[in-house]
Amino acid sequence: MNRDLKDVRENYQKAELVETEVADNPFVQFSNWFDDYKKLNKPDFNAMILGTVGEDGFPHTRVVLLKEIRNSEFVFFTNYNSDKGKHIDKNPRVSLLFFWPEREQQVRICGTAAKIPPQESTDYFHSRPIASQIGAITSPQSQIISSRAFLEEVFQENLKKFESLSNIPRPNNWGGFAIKPESFEFWQGRSSRLHDRIKYTKNNEGNWGSVRLAP
Repeated sequence: MNRDLKDVRENYQKAELVETEVADNPFVQFSNWFDDYKKLNKPDFNAMILGTVGEDGFPHTRVVLLKEIRNSEFVFFTNYNSDKGKHIDKNPRVSLLFFWPEREQQVRICGTAAKIPPQESTDYFHSRPIASQIGAITSPQSQIISSRAFLEEVFQENLKKFESLSNIPRPNNWGGFAIKPESFEFWQGRSSRLHDRIKYTKNNEGNWGSVRLAP
C-alpha cells in the first residue's frame, strides 16, 4: 500500500495575480474567475468543497454543488438531517474551496451558513428532475442502511407513491443553505512554488480590503 509521490510536481505558469489588477470587491473577482472556468465546459464546474466542524471537533469536508450566488451569498441544497446539516445547525461557521486545476487556481472562502426561506427551497426542489426529487425523499442521508438493494426498493416504492402527483411535496428536512462570506483568498499557481495569494477581509465599516500573503 506504500506510495512514493515525492517526485510528483507541476510547474505552474499559466497566469499571475497582481494587486493592481484584481477587483476591489471579492465577489467581482470570484465571478471573473468562475466565468472563465465555466467557459472550459468541464463537468461539475460548479463543484465546491464544503468544510464543517462536527461535534467530535474534527473538520469534515465533502463536495457539494453551488446552485446560486445572490445577495452576496453562496447557495447549495442538501438534506438538513445530513451530517453537514447537523454540523451547521450546531456551528454555522463553514468554509468553501473551489479548485480549478486547468487554470491553476483555487479560491478559499470562510463564512457563516443559514437556511434559506422555505419557499425558495420548494421552488428549487420542483425545478429538479422527478427522479432527483424522489431521491431526496428516499435517502435518509448519512444514516446507516442495510444495503443498496434496500435503498433502491424504497426508491421504487416512492416512484409509485408519487407517480400520480403533478407536484411532489418537498420534504421539510430538505432545502438550501446560504453562506455569507467573511473572507476570501484567491490563489494563483506560480513557478518555483512562489504562488500568488490575495486575501480579502472586511473592515469595521463593512468595506472589503485586500492584502498579499506569502505563499
